[in-house]
Amino acid sequence: MTDQQPLWRPSADRVAAANLTRYLKDVEAATGRRLESYEALHAWSVEDLEGFWRSLWDWCGVVGEGPLEPALVAGDRMPGAQFFPGAKLNFAENLLRRAEAGGAAGRAAGGAAGEAIVFRSEDKVERRLSWEELRRLVSRTAQALAAEGVGPGDRVAAYLPNMPETVIAMLATAALGAVFSSCSPDFGVQGVLDRFGQIEPKVLVACDGYHYAGKVLDIRAKVAAVAAELPSLSKVVLCPLIGEGSGPTEVPGAVWLSDFLEPFEAGPIAYRRMPFNAPLYIMFSSGTTGRPKCIVHGAGGTLLQHLKEQRLHSDVKAGDRIFYFTTCGWMMWNWLVSGLASEATLLLYDGSPFHPDGNVLYDYLQAERATLFGTSAKYIDACAKAGLKPIETHDLSSVRVICSTGSPLVPESFDYVYRDVLRDVCLASISGGTDIVSCFVLGNPIGPVWRGEIQARGLGMAVEVWNDEGRPVVGEQGELVCVRPFPCMPLYFWNDPDGARYRAAYFERFPGVWCHGDFVELTEHGGLVIYGRSDAVLNPGGVRIGTAEIYRQVEKLPEVLESIVIGQNWEGDVRVVLFVKLAEGAVLDEELAGRIKKTIRSGASPRHVPARILAVPDIPRTRSGKIVELAVRDVVHGRPIKNQEALANPEALEAYRDRAELKE
Repeated sequence: MTDQQPLWRPSADRVAAANLTRYLKDVEAATGRRLESYEALHAWSVEDLEGFWRSLWDWCGVVGEGPLEPALVAGDRMPGAQFFPGAKLNFAENLLRRAEAGGAAGRAAGGAAGEAIVFRSEDKVERRLSWEELRRLVSRTAQALAAEGVGPGDRVAAYLPNMPETVIAMLATAALGAVFSSCSPDFGVQGVLDRFGQIEPKVLVACDGYHYAGKVLDIRAKVAAVAAELPSLSKVVLCPLIGEGSGPTEVPGAVWLSDFLEPFEAGPIAYRRMPFNAPLYIMFSSGTTGRPKCIVHGAGGTLLQHLKEQRLHSDVKAGDRIFYFTTCGWMMWNWLVSGLASEATLLLYDGSPFHPDGNVLYDYLQAERATLFGTSAKYIDACAKAGLKPIETHDLSSVRVICSTGSPLVPESFDYVYRDVLRDVCLASISGGTDIVSCFVLGNPIGPVWRGEIQARGLGMAVEVWNDEGRPVVGEQGELVCVRPFPCMPLYFWNDPDGARYRAAYFERFPGVWCHGDFVELTEHGGLVIYGRSDAVLNPGGVRIGTAEIYRQVEKLPEVLESIVIGQNWEGDVRVVLFVKLAEGAVLDEELAGRIKKTIRSGASPRHVPARILAVPDIPRTRSGKIVELAVRDVVHGRPIKNQEALANPEALEAYRDRAELKE
């Protein structure tokens, strides 16, 4: 799946100026090894895991204490390996280094007076925070949280859009050694409770509303409903975005952010240095088989992995201005905010990427002189279909890297970027996920970009492609696996005391080897092509969606007896298709289809709404009564069905085959 020539090669000047080039030379000097290519560097990084991660700590100037040796214990065990067991650090202290010390490199880019955050909420709100202003707000917020009893291990939950207060709440939480979790305000009440209800937060930070496609959406009723079902809460803090932030909150027991912070003056932040593997984030799986799994990520592993991915793979430097179009329900938000640790400015945006038209993000990139532009493959495809040609309408010369993730970037989208967006840019298709809050495969700013391929396997990530027999293959499709441990593996799942669910999620298929669930191919260039998920998780527009979350909403309707949902490969992406078995006398007309969509939208999120809804006479299931999403998906795609003998009613599958509605 490759062309004879790459679409892009970095210039000699760009290679010479890259962080990765400097790091490679420093490793050569320290180890005495000759590393003439990225591939050679990657080989060393996975052969000598302890040496690689130790060198990264020093090279990135991680702020911490305690012995760094050994850097890895039980390195032959997965799970079970431990990185930097004697070290302590504070995640927020590392992200606010430029504000605290002026930043060794950051002083040249404006020091603490330079911009830390720029924020736009469509065309309604624009704000700018200097590093010093950010530090002062984190100081006051940390004091306010501490006064509510928040300390190490306690959870702070954010029901917020991608706004400065979300970053501030996270940094304040991390400064105290507490644990942060977030989801976006477009989630319905049940979707939020399915997540936050499991982790029992002590404080909920929410917004009064948000802007989307020119509309003002007040969510205070949803906040009140969520708070009423979280008995663990001692405080609900409301951040104004659509209102003034004064007067009645209209959320029982809640206080406005200004009142929450009013008793506290900014001062030195008492960063609590915690063990390397202390929990930092709780993130959520898609909820395929029930309520979402709560995935706990550690401070040290997240910090090191993000520093590596941003400084080396994305070439982020002090003073850079990085933008990723994301919500707080996607792990790319967590990735984005770590850019502060590289002394870069965060460009935050909340709202529709197509309001008032498709140029809005390109307008933002141009106005703010962004150096990194992150988005989804679906957005790039949508821009191409809309006929947008920013190469003719915008000055994007400041952008050195474009990152794309969420779903595979199709070859035609590579063509579009280099033809109609920007010619001299490293187009880094990247892939990983919530499971590791980072990437397995991503960009290489000193290497070529080949059409339709992800450039490289991540440094320190022993990624291979295995066939069904568990043997590594090249040039063949197989499972993406990682055969050696890495520091950003989840610490554990919440409420999984014996680790059984954790082991089953990643290590069941190949014991002792991480199996990620992506169907991929390793190419002759050392890059990867991803063909999609190898399980039943839906992935429309790059947003992972669990089927159980849709079922919970659809089957509230009396007309719907049962349902089954799949992702159908469609025009380079995935679209959600919902099949419903209706009650006797019910008809799937426009009115019922509309109510189904409205129920899903309000109870889960707009992203869960299916593109197609079709009626079927029966739902196929196993003999033990489980519905079989994978079998339905295979029938829809014309693939043979495995293990039909395991089905109680295999004849039901015929109703899903060759449906005319799924060909348009």
